[in-house]
Amino acid sequence: MKKNYTLLFLVCISYLFSYSQNSIALTQIATGFKRPADIENCGDSRLFVVQQTGQIIIIDSNGQKRSQPFLDISDRILSSGNEQGLLGLAFDPDYINNGYFYVNYTNKDGSTQISRFKVNNNYPNKASAGSEKFILRIEQPFNNHNGGTTRFGPDGYLYIGMGDGGDAGDPNNNAQNPQSLLGKMLRIDVHHGNPYSIPPDNPFIDSINYKKEILDLGMRNPWRWSFDAKTGALIIADVGQDLWEEIDYQQSTSAGKNYGWRCYEGNHAYNTSGCNPKSFYKAPIYEYEHSAATGDCSIIGGFVYRGKKYDSFKGKYFFTDYCSGIIRTLVINNPYATE
Repeated sequence: MKKNYTLLFLVCISYLFSYSQNSIALTQIATGFKRPADIENCGDSRLFVVQQTGQIIIIDSNGQKRSQPFLDISDRILSSGNEQGLLGLAFDPDYINNGYFYVNYTNKDGSTQISRFKVNNNYPNKASAGSEKFILRIEQPFNNHNGGTTRFGPDGYLYIGMGDGGDAGDPNNNAQNPQSLLGKMLRIDVHHGNPYSIPPDNPFIDSINYKKEILDLGMRNPWRWSFDAKTGALIIADVGQDLWEEIDYQQSTSAGKNYGWRCYEGNHAYNTSGCNPKSFYKAPIYEYEHSAATGDCSIIGGFVYRGKKYDSFKGKYFFTDYCSGIIRTLVINNPYATE
């Protein structure tokens, strides 16, 4: 089992970048978090830090960590496994008006639970733990490879990255099974239907062989992924098995891809029993090998920088590795170029 904490997010929680010519300095802004796994923003000056133990903690505009959590659902979280717990947070695109946000956690029986909560109308720094609305539950056969990132896309739909459910090597072949939601990228419409509906342009909506929530398949553990704010492209850091870590890239107008796991780990054959030819699967735009020299072992995805402050960062996708802690960039304008 790999330890897949979001190291890149820990860096962002603890530090702010300052930049001068070719040097980068880091300035600490907040510390003292317990198993932080994600950090999000609702559209204002606050940062919301997700702790695997079941709390969401606010860092205010002054860089101060509030003593009372924004949300505490530790009573309904199973976080005994290293990859279990409260794993993801997504604010509704209309959060400023409706106060809704969505979380991804492993519940007491170990299943993935996607739920909606609501902020307290009178206290913007406090959500109601009693406002939970269950959206989607997915049974997990093992305690690892739960994915975690849950995010709204540019189209307003909710995207959910699901790992293959574990164990090593995807023994149940979930990632290639079109009737399983494990090992997939999912897309649902939480603004219509009860509790959700299927977007009409989901690639398998008319197929009886596929679960209609599936956007893409063949994922091992898309622990951290994001959208390019400029292009809308989906960039997925998929945690590898024994030897290779990969980054998958999908244009905003593309869907229905098969990224190859368990048949392939990165560009390399892993277990091709019953698999299609290699050309059938979509190859990653970048991969790197586990290395004794660098200590690399488990990719953690970040974001494409589209800000205005640092010209040399523009168009670069930032990512890191849990074991080595090395922060790298991939030039997304030319996604096969890396630094």
